[in-house]
Amino acid sequence: MSWIPFKIGQPKKQIVPKTVERDFEREYGKLQQLEDQIKKLHKDMKRSTEADIAMSKSAVKISSDLLTNPLCEQDQMFMETVTALDTAMRRMDAFNQEKVNQIQKTAIEPLKKFGNVFPSLNMAVKRREQSLQDYKRLQSKVEKYEEKEKSGPVLVKLHQAREELRPIREDFEAKNKQLLEEMPKFYNSRIDYFQPSFEALIRAQVVYYTEMSKIFGDLTGQIEQQGKTDEQREKENEAKLNDLRALSIVADD
Repeated sequence: MSWIPFKIGQPKKQIVPKTVERDFEREYGKLQQLEDQIKKLHKDMKRSTEADIAMSKSAVKISSDLLTNPLCEQDQMFMETVTALDTAMRRMDAFNQEKVNQIQKTAIEPLKKFGNVFPSLNMAVKRREQSLQDYKRLQSKVEKYEEKEKSGPVLVKLHQAREELRPIREDFEAKNKQLLEEMPKFYNSRIDYFQPSFEALIRAQVVYYTEMSKIFGDLTGQIEQQGKTDEQREKENEAKLNDLRALSIVADD
């Protein structure tokens, strides 16, 4: 809400003190910034949970494909490793879905509900602005008759203009007072409203990653039982790849 300078159709009298208008602009500006932040956070959190679900589902798909791959079936020891991987991925997916459901219920939905309040707030501000413009228009009309020579007809019109102005002025003052009182209260309520949601979000993440540590700790123990390090496997793979490259059917021309 910006200050409207004097122009044609505007009253000469300062009907809203500049300090009051600055207070209003400051409080409404804070709420506009809060609305943008809530929208962004809600959007980012939805994207994050969607990405989490896609990740865990993809991991399950990969392990499931490996289980049915003929290459894995030929080696019993490797098949046991792939089976352990598939079990771990399915456990991860189950815990991930539980985490996402918890975040949806305790964080994403509260964000959406809080954001749904802003359209009503913005409408109240628009009604206040419309009331202010009506106030200025009628105040300008009163001033016009006050500047004219005080003849009978002019005094009648001045009286009518003042009577028309009075309820409009009272309506604006009521709307302005209500917004100036309630906008700071609404802004300050955000802490008490969101703190439980964000605490629940943190707890959901802690529970999930604690379980992941257990799941992948168990899987690591099973893999290490195979007796080969990653470096040893890398050297074996490179040696086998060199053997393949030596075949005439894949040799470079």
